[in-house]
Amino acid sequence: MKLLCFYFQVHQPFRLKRYRFFDIGNDHNYFDDYQNRYILRRIAGKCYLPTNQILLDLIKEYGKKFKVCFSISGVALDQFEMFAPDVLESFQKLAATGCVEFLAETYSHSLSSLKSKDEFFSQVEAHSNKVERLFGQKPTVFRNTELIYSDYIGQMVAEMGYKAMLTEGAKHILGWKSNNYLYCNAINPKLKILLKNYQLSDDIAFRFSQQSWSEWPLTAEKYVSWLNSVNQKEEVVNLFMDYETFGEHQWPETGIFEFLKALPHKVFRDSKYIFCTPSEVAAKLQPVAQFNVPYPISWADEERDLTAWLGNELQNDAFNKLYELEDKVRKCGDAEIQRDWKYLQTSDHFYYMCTKWFADGDVHKYFNPFNSPYEAFINYMNILSDFKMRLDEFDAIETTIPKEIVKVAEEAKKIRKKPKSKRIVSTPRKHNNISKFEQITKVTDALIKKILKETDLKIVAKALKTTTVDIKNKFFFNLSKKSSTVLESKIKELKNLKKKDIAESQKHIIEVIKKHL
Repeated sequence: MKLLCFYFQVHQPFRLKRYRFFDIGNDHNYFDDYQNRYILRRIAGKCYLPTNQILLDLIKEYGKKFKVCFSISGVALDQFEMFAPDVLESFQKLAATGCVEFLAETYSHSLSSLKSKDEFFSQVEAHSNKVERLFGQKPTVFRNTELIYSDYIGQMVAEMGYKAMLTEGAKHILGWKSNNYLYCNAINPKLKILLKNYQLSDDIAFRFSQQSWSEWPLTAEKYVSWLNSVNQKEEVVNLFMDYETFGEHQWPETGIFEFLKALPHKVFRDSKYIFCTPSEVAAKLQPVAQFNVPYPISWADEERDLTAWLGNELQNDAFNKLYELEDKVRKCGDAEIQRDWKYLQTSDHFYYMCTKWFADGDVHKYFNPFNSPYEAFINYMNILSDFKMRLDEFDAIETTIPKEIVKVAEEAKKIRKKPKSKRIVSTPRKHNNISKFEQITKVTDALIKKILKETDLKIVAKALKTTTVDIKNKFFFNLSKKSSTVLESKIKELKNLKKKDIAESQKHIIEVIKKHL
């Protein structure tokens, strides 16, 4: 009996907007909300929703026999909450089956493991907490950004308590060894290492639709015959790939969905493989040897190294300038700066500055919003300049003004942030169709914006305290990032709220709606 491990990476960055030199000091919003929402909704329709439904159907058909595994970056989860709650719910349905494992990774899909141990640990903990909150699972297996791994990184992961980690089965590291075994970290053997079978993974992820490929078209029967040709002594085949392979990189017209639907049946009928998650692989098998990796490897490009993100002077300059700010960020304690700090670390920003393009680069280039690496670099450095100015303002306050005065200033700032409330008309019109707060998802975005403009955020926070994700997102979609943060903090601050208070707040909002109907 052999093990077959399916792992999918789900990640979408917060793309940066065009940020000019003249915006420095004047505009602190760095992200292109329109593009981020547009791209996420497009991929949701082409990949996430249909593929999740296929996996759910397969699990219903085969029960515990069919299993898969995901790692979803924190920035992707943030965007699901903001722009695609239906996608998040579909992943939660998969989690509820008990046949899907969710892994830990860095929150912002960052390269922090290469630069700052403190930031690396902080991001992994934040991501793990988010996965537990959304999917009810505390991850025990880790995958680093772009499968980046070295002996030292593995040691840090073991130090955080993870029992296994995924990485690339890089040929120049393995030599004569096979990637179809379980290995362990060279410094801390307690950490087990699962290696990607890049040949069989890339046959699906990259070559599936290539009509110039000698094996085209790839069928489930042919693929299972390749699995059966793996040496009988080898124990596990790890198939790791981007989830966007299904429906986005490989379009539905290529037959990728039919391939996915047919594969489990062919595996069960024609092979001795069983589907396992990474934690099950780590529990069932014993490492055959240490996996010695003195210098970092990844799953990108032909070289399987770091040159996709840190291979030229532009990338290294931006990367070093960013992490020079780490100490100041930790001291400032401002929620918006902390959030921007995480989002600016996303590895995609550095990949857009890459000056080489190979097979895997096409995947990144597919989503690249910039026309050239130099344009990406200039845009990023302009934003970083503004970000540094904001940090310096906090630093100046900290060093020149007594702490008591700083405290008063911060309180005053919070008061200034509170939205002005306007008089709420309490007399509803007779010709309205909204009688229950649950019906608010049917209200137009334009009307929601009017409600938010006329209603104190405290009332909105009370009304949303115990509502569904759909209703919450209906409001958050129509707020600026700054106001979203304020509303989110107000909801969290509400403790021991009575049902009566919630009902009154919801009634207030319904009355405002009726006024505009």
